Amino acid sequence: KEFTDRFCATGQRQPTGKHEFDLECTEQQIEHRLISPGKPQTNGMVERFNGRVSEILKATRFDCRADLEATLLRYAHVYNHHIPQKALGHTPPIERLKGYYQTSPELFRVKPINHRGPDIYTQLAGKY
Repeated sequence: KEFTDRFCATGQRQPTGKHEFDLECTEQQIEHRLISPGKPQTNGMVERFNGRVSEILKATRFDCRADLEATLLRYAHVYNHHIPQKALGHTPPIERLKGYYQTSPELFRVKPINHRGPDIYTQLAGKY
């Protein structure tokens, strides 16, 4: 099965794990997933999220890297835990994940938990 990959000259490839981007994802402990052909709505959701992050970056002045990182981590927390998504039945992503976990826990490596707030993100940002 071929998957779309904008990092490949042909736009199509089999995920091998040897691509430069895959290697970087592995190093950062990120699971790189490719979308199936004919599913542009998946890419649209990612592009919309990236556009919102871009708006924050354009509208905010950061004094240091730690401020930038803390802002991005806070936004990711707010987006995932508090902003309802139309594509998810007007629920935040964490609520949908918790629902999936109830019906198919074997698909998860970690149980999705709705943390109270972004305190850990503020602590992480202070390390840099």
